[in-house]
Amino acid sequence: MSADETHLAGAIEAVRERIAKDERQAIGEQDTKAALIVPILRALGWDVEDLEDVKLEYRRRSADNPVDYALFLLRAPRLFIEAKSLGNHLNDGKWAAQILNYATMAGVEWVALTDGNEWRIYNSHAPVPVEQKLFRVVRIADPTTNAEQTLKLLAKAQMADHLIDAFWKSDFVDRQIREVLVRLFASEPDASLVRLLRAKVPALTPTEVRASLGRLRTTFDFPVVIQPASLTVETPRGVVPKRARPPAAPVRERRAVGAGTPWRHVTLNQLIEAGTVRVPFTIEHHFRGAEVTARIESASRISYQGATYDSLSAAGGMARVSVAGPFPGREYPQTNGWTFWEYRADDGQRRPLDDLRRELYERKVVTLPTAANRA
Repeated sequence: MSADETHLAGAIEAVRERIAKDERQAIGEQDTKAALIVPILRALGWDVEDLEDVKLEYRRRSADNPVDYALFLLRAPRLFIEAKSLGNHLNDGKWAAQILNYATMAGVEWVALTDGNEWRIYNSHAPVPVEQKLFRVVRIADPTTNAEQTLKLLAKAQMADHLIDAFWKSDFVDRQIREVLVRLFASEPDASLVRLLRAKVPALTPTEVRASLGRLRTTFDFPVVIQPASLTVETPRGVVPKRARPPAAPVRERRAVGAGTPWRHVTLNQLIEAGTVRVPFTIEHHFRGAEVTARIESASRISYQGATYDSLSAAGGMARVSVAGPFPGREYPQTNGWTFWEYRADDGQRRPLDDLRRELYERKVVTLPTAANRA
């Protein structure tokens, strides 16, 4: 590991500790920037005191609303960062739409929206709806999201080398191919696929082919490439580097629950009905050195410490309160129960409960409503 990579790892660990300490407080946006965001930017090689590197409250025109951070390369803005206070709801589409619209007008391709913990990275130039412009989501407080590997792509040297562009292209292509494959192998198979299979096995009738495809359980898994080159790559001032190629040996990353995880629409009731979760079902979590355990008794009844809650998230929030103490102004902190709670797999390892939703979705056991029906 290079000195720069060690610096980033240390900064992330320090920020992680600050988040654990401060998440119970309603810290404001300015404190979030100073304590959580600026240390990461410095570790990524951006000189926040040098106006050739970083401009604060940047306006392309005097009448524009300012962007919290504009990061420059060769005197042109390369990355916009919009900051919110710790714990803000970054999945509110209005925040992303606002900064993406401004980035598009300013000709800036890359945008990050962050509350110091969660980082949502977008490609403003992608010719797709806003929700599909999302590239990666990582959370510093959650080591399973591999925040260090993704944030490296925002390093000054990596942005100069256009490495993030290469990763976006491969990810964007894979996403589209996966959607096509899912449609081909849907519960009602695509007619062209049936014809292709009949041409390969002419003895079978179309009805037999469709029936066989209906029994098929398909999984299309495109590993997410997250391992960028070393942070020590340097670009001479005034020289435009060549576009980098993505590494040849990809590694896997669990996708954060969000736009890229369609299985988030699978419900606990569906897991129970499918037999994937057999109640009573024990769930657990290691939180701040303490072991917390709850039990799923039904889809709307989660018991924890003698009390019952109507959702995994509520039970998870109360579990955090029981260990960390009260959160000012809230009964319990916002918590994603699917990623907070874990279960014991057959191999004895703990895994996020969200893995069971993904498994059920990819086995095509459940039919989820379309986006239009959910609207």
